[in-house]
Amino acid sequence: MDWLGGVLTNGCFLAAVSGWFVAQALKIPFTAIVTKELDWRRFFAAGGMPSSHTSMVVALTIVVAFREGTNSALFAACCAFGSIVMYDAAGVRRETGRQGKVINDILASFIMEGRPISDEEMKEIVGHTPFEVFIGAIVGILCAIFWVFVLGIS
Repeated sequence: MDWLGGVLTNGCFLAAVSGWFVAQALKIPFTAIVTKELDWRRFFAAGGMPSSHTSMVVALTIVVAFREGTNSALFAACCAFGSIVMYDAAGVRRETGRQGKVINDILASFIMEGRPISDEEMKEIVGHTPFEVFIGAIVGILCAIFWVFVLGIS
């Protein structure tokens, strides 16, 4: 159980998780503004505003920079990992959502014509726009600032 205590007191890990948590929580009001409906399920959903993946890796990277220094191998690894995550969020995962929408439209047209293939819709919101990734980065920066300057981890 010593490993659990280490994880639960690891400031880098806690900052990263808080970045994810805050971004996921913000999806609820941001979605409500657009849809005029409060959907608590958005907390557990992928995609949308802001990017929780980005928020998590940015918070982690900044806290690691303060703790280990920007010339450390760990900081470099966090930067590389974070770049891949943000590229994936705004690129590959966003395109997957576009494909899901097209497939759902195709399925709907087949059902309308009486030729059902499947009535199960694909997820259309799995990725992010560049703006959603940018806002996720801002959330991650704010979470890291909180952990470093307010809680004093470094």
